[in-house]
Amino acid sequence: MSEIVGGGDPSPSVTSEASKNSSSGFDANRIAEVKSWLESQFSAVGKEVPEFEYTPRSIAHLHNIATISQAKTQAASIVANDFRQKATEYRAQAARIREILEHVGLAQESLPSNVVSSAQVLASVANLLNIRDTELSSFLVAMADLSLRKTAVEEKRSKVQQESKVLLDFTRKAISRLTYLKRILAQLEDDIAPCEAEMESRRTNLAIMDSKERQYEKQFSNCKAMLNRVGYSPEISHGVLAEMAEHRKELERKTKPILDTLRSYQDLPPDKALAVLAIEDKKRQYAAAEKYLEEVLQSALASSG
Repeated sequence: MSEIVGGGDPSPSVTSEASKNSSSGFDANRIAEVKSWLESQFSAVGKEVPEFEYTPRSIAHLHNIATISQAKTQAASIVANDFRQKATEYRAQAARIREILEHVGLAQESLPSNVVSSAQVLASVANLLNIRDTELSSFLVAMADLSLRKTAVEEKRSKVQQESKVLLDFTRKAISRLTYLKRILAQLEDDIAPCEAEMESRRTNLAIMDSKERQYEKQFSNCKAMLNRVGYSPEISHGVLAEMAEHRKELERKTKPILDTLRSYQDLPPDKALAVLAIEDKKRQYAAAEKYLEEVLQSALASSG
């Protein structure tokens, strides 16, 4: 069970509850360390510790922060002590150097102002170049190192500029290609409607042609069946039929006078014997003509076969 406590010492009830719940995250030693750290931090700025609820989670979080803060404070104290010791040594060394300079007559007060300013500039340059003394060799080495660094930086900058030019060229080409592709895409989008209309028209025409094909196939089957019924054979070609038509015309031309003569017999006197003889003669001529026509047709069929 958690308790609301302030910045003072924990009450006996809180301590007993903390000892009872040590297995679940409440540790009396840890709570004491947290409270001591909070009091030291808030007292350093002249304030009191605000009241809050001590829970296993808050104790663990504050203890972690206190541990990190104490470690960093200890490290900062070590560094500060080291800096103080070095400052003391530097001040002592500066006092000895000042005493030596005063003995040899080179104190800062006795030197001209231009010499003091030159010395200060020299010291500033030495600090800028990060060298420990003002020897000429140290300056030369520092300047050479600075020159090498400058050369390396210039090379890197030149390389970066070349890479930037290449990237800029690639970017321009990519933008140009993107513009071209966008223009092509716009043209294709404009061509979609006409192409769809043409496709629909071709689809309709294809359906009509398919329907006509089925119709023509049906008509072809009907014509073929009709030709089979009338006895058509492949031997009866157009040339044969044309030749037979010519022979038929020729026979009609030859038989027409005979038919005309027979018709003229209708005007003969009623002599039965002569009329019978004349009719019989014409019948023989007509039979001979039919026989000749049949022979001609048979010969025509035989030659075509």
